[in-house]
Amino acid sequence: MHPILGRIDRLAVYLAVWLSVCALVAGVFTQFGLSWAEALALLVPLFLVYAFVCLSAWYVSRATPLTAGGASRVLASSILAAAFASGVWLALTRGWIAVLSLTAAFAPAAERYEQQQPFMFAIGVLLFLLSLAVHYVLLAFEAARQAERRQLELEILTRDAELRALRAQIDPHFLYNSLNSISALTGSDAPGARRMCLLLGEFLRTTLDVRARQRIPLADELALAERYLNIEQVRFGSRLQVERRVDPDASACLVPPLLLQPLVENAVTHGIARLLEGGLIRLDISRRNGRLAIVIDNPCDAGATAVRPGGMGLDNVRNRLDAMFGRDARMDAHVEAGHFRVELLLPAGVDPDTIKDTEG
Repeated sequence: MHPILGRIDRLAVYLAVWLSVCALVAGVFTQFGLSWAEALALLVPLFLVYAFVCLSAWYVSRATPLTAGGASRVLASSILAAAFASGVWLALTRGWIAVLSLTAAFAPAAERYEQQQPFMFAIGVLLFLLSLAVHYVLLAFEAARQAERRQLELEILTRDAELRALRAQIDPHFLYNSLNSISALTGSDAPGARRMCLLLGEFLRTTLDVRARQRIPLADELALAERYLNIEQVRFGSRLQVERRVDPDASACLVPPLLLQPLVENAVTHGIARLLEGGLIRLDISRRNGRLAIVIDNPCDAGATAVRPGGMGLDNVRNRLDAMFGRDARMDAHVEAGHFRVELLLPAGVDPDTIKDTEG
């Protein structure tokens, strides 16, 4: 179906344009000896019918697109279609003149009507070619919109694929470290290793609930980080201490799933695990001016060359933030005075349902 026929408002505007053209042509006909009443009686029904005939230009333009056919083919098809449509219109004109000649009011003007048939044929060709040109322009705009939409869809698919690939790195990396920890506990603390296995299974089950989601509330992400720390505290005991300062207004903010876990894991693996006395991991989260600020600070061995603002976990978080937020998010990591500090700054998007649940 033609797009104009699909909506009554478009059809009304289309017919109004044709009636405006009809009024202009009627004004020309008055110069040929016809009165306004005689000219409009002849032209209004014919123009309304020809308006629907010219809708066939949509099918002609799609059958011979400008990009697929040569200029000669498009020109030939346009002229043939215009001549055929105008010929049909001329046949309708003759029939309508015959009908008007049967009435007493318009019978005297029948001869003058007959004299204008060549002019009507020329007008029909011109109007169909104009309609065809308009349809080609509309098709060009439609093609441009489709190309833009496909480009946008491609960018979204590319970004989602990148995010899935980055998130897929987390599981093997985390499992590798956790299984190493369990292996280390097997000989020295079998009950601890068993408890760690149970906590690991519970953690992985929880991650399945958030894996397919683009973002989750910060409160849920903190719960995941808490489960991970429970796993590691089986291994490190009192050597691993955690201090949390979380702004209540930040709990409903939406963050990518498993955003904190690689950072906390990095603090444990490259910080606490390399210090005989262990240490304190500080987690400070606040929300201000529409931004969510996350700071993770842990002690580290200042003389260890392995401690650096990099690694798979940190690179993963940085790449995910860049893919999801672009320049709206920032991540800084540095070593200072025996402490490794990671700072995140990202948009504080909020889920209204989460706020409602929190307030309730």
